[in-house]
Amino acid sequence: MTLLLLSTPERGKIWPRVFAEAGEDILVGEQAVHDPSAIEHIACWYPPKDLSVYTQLKTLISVGAGVDHLPALPEGIALSRTIAPGLEAMMRDWVVMATLMSHRDMPMYIAQARQGVWKAGSVAATGKRTVGILGMGRIGRLAAVSLLALGFRVRGWSLSGATVDDIEMFAADDLDVFLAGVDILVCLLPLTERTRGILGDALFGKLPRGARLVHAGRGGHLDMTALARALDDGQLASAILDVTEPEPLPAEHPFWNDPRIVITPHVAAQTDAREGAMHALAVIRAVREGRPIPGLVARERGY
Repeated sequence: MTLLLLSTPERGKIWPRVFAEAGEDILVGEQAVHDPSAIEHIACWYPPKDLSVYTQLKTLISVGAGVDHLPALPEGIALSRTIAPGLEAMMRDWVVMATLMSHRDMPMYIAQARQGVWKAGSVAATGKRTVGILGMGRIGRLAAVSLLALGFRVRGWSLSGATVDDIEMFAADDLDVFLAGVDILVCLLPLTERTRGILGDALFGKLPRGARLVHAGRGGHLDMTALARALDDGQLASAILDVTEPEPLPAEHPFWNDPRIVITPHVAAQTDAREGAMHALAVIRAVREGRPIPGLVARERGY
């Protein structure tokens, strides 16, 4: 079962070593492919334009956690998103950092520091603020546990509302109730047709006045114009964004100079090359042995 890797030079160096240690075949770059019918798995961020030449293709593996950037795949080809403990921990760290920054009004203090202004605001205990997490998958749950340990009240929202230990959970139909009690909203949703644009006027209007936004989902979740309106009228106090629409955010975009907004350039998490290779090996072996594929994406859900 030969895997074709289409990715960064770093992965191109590390993955072949990992595969050699495991006794598995790998090719790096389409220029290395002489017999497309030998390729049964492709690992990439963006797939080849013409998948039809890979007649024996069984799985496409996204080298990151996201899959919303990928086109629809032909029937019979499974899609796997990379599951890597390091990536999940990085995302947790960014969410905790951004939540604490929001809680302690760091966007305001960063803006003041740029102007040489020494002015103290009031400080609230973590136990007086509720963090609401949109998207309670593996990363959402990990973040929730960490924020609970810091003393925040934490609630979660997912389509199913499935039970999570020690977390007050809300299902799809309870979104309004969920939002009404949230002081800091964290978005970790997958991007699907249902969630595209979810961070907009209607949602912001259901949060308590002066709420804060922490966004590490996808740029397509956020209506940037609606965010500007919510900040201007005081509905939101601040926003910390790791993703925007578009990406990269143009240098002339007003958000760069908005004192209420802090932006990081989609760096909340990056997949460790070796962990990514180990995930790909797990996928190959699962397919070979007829076991469930790690990170399998359900086509009907989009994640």
